[in-house]
This record gives sequence, C-alpha cells and structure tokens, in this order.
Amino acid sequence: MIKRYCAVLLVAIISLYLSGCVTTGTQKQTEIQGLKNQISDLETQLQTKDEEINSLKEVVKNSQEETQRMDSAKKVIPEAKTRPNVRQIQVALKNAGFDPGVIDAKMGRQTKEAIKEFQRANNLKADGKVGKKTWGLLKEYLYKKIK
Repeated sequence: MIKRYCAVLLVAIISLYLSGCVTTGTQKQTEIQGLKNQISDLETQLQTKDEEINSLKEVVKNSQEETQRMDSAKKVIPEAKTRPNVRQIQVALKNAGFDPGVIDAKMGRQTKEAIKEFQRANNLKADGKVGKKTWGLLKEYLYKKIK
C-alpha cells in the first residue's frame, strides 16, 4: 500500500510539475506574442511619423522655394509710405535717368545735384531737397526703369 501511495504521490507531483511547465511556457509564449505585437505597432507608428516628417519637409521646401520666388520678384528696396530714405531716393533717381552716383545711402554732392536736375525737369523748385512734391513724382520711379 505504501508503494501504491508513493506511486500515486509521485505521479501527482510529476503531473503538477509538468502542468506548471506547460502553463509557464504558455504564459511566456503569450508574453512574447504580446511584445511582438507591441513592436509591430511601434514600427507602424514610426513609419507613419516618418511619412509625416517627409511630407512636412516637402511643405517646407515648397514654402522656401515660393518665398525665394516672391523675394526675387520684389525689389530690394521697399516703397516708402511717408519719408523716403536716401537709398530709395538714389534708386528712384537712377531709374528715372538722373545719375546720383554710387547708391550708398549717403546724401552726397552728386545725389543732391541729381535731385536738382530731377526737380528742374519736372518744373519744381530746384533746391536739392526731397519734399512732398518732389517725392510724389520721384517715388513712381522707385521700381520702374524709365530712361
């Protein structure tokens, strides 16, 4: 009877041991599969983000190209709304055909002489100063080359 009791006990222990291993193995397989699924999801998310990044890079590139096209279409000197600066005056004089010399944003002798010539040609008081009347006529030449 003791032999039988020992044999049954031994079979029970072996059964528990083997079933525990199967359960542990199944748990590990389930855990591994879950991790594989997470990796797959992360790879998909990564691919989606890479596509978004490439799309944004393309948008930025197109935007930069458009900005460059717009900048090249614009003139270097923005139009003055009230008082022009010396550089704008020099560019307008040059475009109108009155040589102010080097466009250096300095009100020199040659620039003043060009202003006087422009004023005489437009029946204005030739004082070499760019007032409202002089600038009213001269600013039209800021972007246009006439002579």
